[in-house]
Amino acid sequence: MLRFFMLCMVMSTLFINNVFAQTNSYTDIYLWPNGAPNSNGTEGQTEDDKKGIFKPQMRVYLPDAGKSTGRAVIALPGGGYSHLAYNHEGYDFAKFFTDQGIAFIVLKYRMPFGNKDVPFSDVIEAIRITKTNAAKWFINENKIGIMGSSAGGHLAATIATKSEAATKPAFQILLYPVITMDSTYTHKGSRRNLLGANPTNEISVAYSNEKQVTATTPKAFIAFSDDDKVVLPTNGTNYYNALHKAGVSASLHIYPSGGHGWGFRDAFKYKDAFLKDLKDWLNSFE
Repeated sequence: MLRFFMLCMVMSTLFINNVFAQTNSYTDIYLWPNGAPNSNGTEGQTEDDKKGIFKPQMRVYLPDAGKSTGRAVIALPGGGYSHLAYNHEGYDFAKFFTDQGIAFIVLKYRMPFGNKDVPFSDVIEAIRITKTNAAKWFINENKIGIMGSSAGGHLAATIATKSEAATKPAFQILLYPVITMDSTYTHKGSRRNLLGANPTNEISVAYSNEKQVTATTPKAFIAFSDDDKVVLPTNGTNYYNALHKAGVSASLHIYPSGGHGWGFRDAFKYKDAFLKDLKDWLNSFE
């Protein structure tokens, strides 16, 4: 009897581990196997999270083929354009999306280090690779959205407002995003790391996404905490107002507390409400 019970326990553990492996399986794809088209000065250096040195790559999580909705989300973690919080603002979201039949792709993009074009080229290439593999990954090319947190939210919103039609995302999910480069309410570290210490007014306006919204900007989900002192919620409200004025569908959520950088962390008091709001929004359109 004891042997039978122990055998059942072993089988149960194997089953659980197998399910866990299936629901968290992924494939890593490097963006530029033959070399990137631009440089941030870190080529040939060893990857180092603490120094923000990354070899750009996509981590691709796919839902079961029979469950796929054809949608995909490319996630851009934050980090002030100096490093990447790719766990709680990236990988930890995978099961949430794949359980809904949505492919989830986390991009480790390069930091600018003096070349503002570098992170944007990595995102565009990630979108291109996703579209190239769409049929194999059971993805509809017209249902690829983008998600960004903090500075990654600025990167996502910039792609949403400035990219050409061929690489424009179908929707955008922005978590406590840096939206503006206006020095009065931007996140100063992100501004400095992307545009330099003294960017011209012209450049600052060009990368202030609330000023770049048009009728073709994709629909948006925007989330902040009211007590965020790192990236002021005004970033989100001004972007929402610009979207609304342009006739673009948008959903704005400001939770009572939580500060900055909560991502998928359990410590965020309103995590369940946030995930329900996001799921409801994703289910509100095809």
